Amino acid sequence: MAQTSSSSQPSSASNYRPYRLLQVLSNHNRAVSCVKFSNDGHLLASASLDKTLIIYDSSTFLPILTLTGHTEGISDLAWSLDSRYVCSASDDYTLRIWDVKDPDESFVKTLRGHTSFVFCVNFNPQSTLIASGGYDLTIRVWDVTTGKCKMQINEAHDQPVTSVDFNPDSSLLVSGGHDGKCKIWETKSGKLLVTLVDDKDNSVSFAKFSPNGKVILVSTLNNTMKLWSYSPVKPLKQYTGHVNKVYCITPTFSVTNGKYIVSGSEDGCVYLWDLQGKNMIQKLEGHTDTVISVSCHPTQNIIASAALDNDQTVRIWVQDN
Repeated sequence: MAQTSSSSQPSSASNYRPYRLLQVLSNHNRAVSCVKFSNDGHLLASASLDKTLIIYDSSTFLPILTLTGHTEGISDLAWSLDSRYVCSASDDYTLRIWDVKDPDESFVKTLRGHTSFVFCVNFNPQSTLIASGGYDLTIRVWDVTTGKCKMQINEAHDQPVTSVDFNPDSSLLVSGGHDGKCKIWETKSGKLLVTLVDDKDNSVSFAKFSPNGKVILVSTLNNTMKLWSYSPVKPLKQYTGHVNKVYCITPTFSVTNGKYIVSGSEDGCVYLWDLQGKNMIQKLEGHTDTVISVSCHPTQNIIASAALDNDQTVRIWVQDN
């Protein structure tokens, strides 16, 4: 059932329509660590420290499948290109691949090799590879078909790896780490090509290629996100206004109705910035704990947000036509 919410607009773009709260999903009993729409937009997945993944129908936001099997909390999830498979990263040192189109035999395989918590995961755009990183300081690249580790970068960072992401043609892999570094690697060889950020005072909590692969969005634990060029290496824009000093909050790009940056915040809000102008466009209020993850629907003006233990909900925000 739709519920009212409080939101504010610090500044507005000329054609911007504000988001409002549509629905609150309260299906987890621990912190919700990650939420992501499938690539076709038909499904939404949420992961939690309660060790479960929940799959929702994105037209009704009713849960249609609960995936269980991890023995510790889940930190991250990723969708395959065809929206059939989900890969989950867990504190039980494993990744699991699930087939969401086959509820009776949903579990596909376990990826084993990490020696500590697996914190981040992503499919490459072609969904032939999976990259993962975690508290063992390694980055691993897995073959999706066989489940075997194809490439391992030992001591990729001096502290836990917080994020991994491929560029559109899968030739490059970007990683962030609690050591304050953001690095770009050659996917095939694991060769370090460039260190994009080296900030010993502030952990890199997240790094992600833009949809066209030309720039990288980097979050650091000093309440700041920056858009970086990596050839040549230079910061292009900076986004501030949110609160991010403790947790690895995962921002994203919204491209369905204008180009925006969307991020959660430790003040319980969701923030939107104009990608080009850097101005904060809207602040969505309603969560009662840190908003750790946000996801934008690939074709519709819908945002999903997820929050930690004092909240435990996924919230759905929409723009009115």
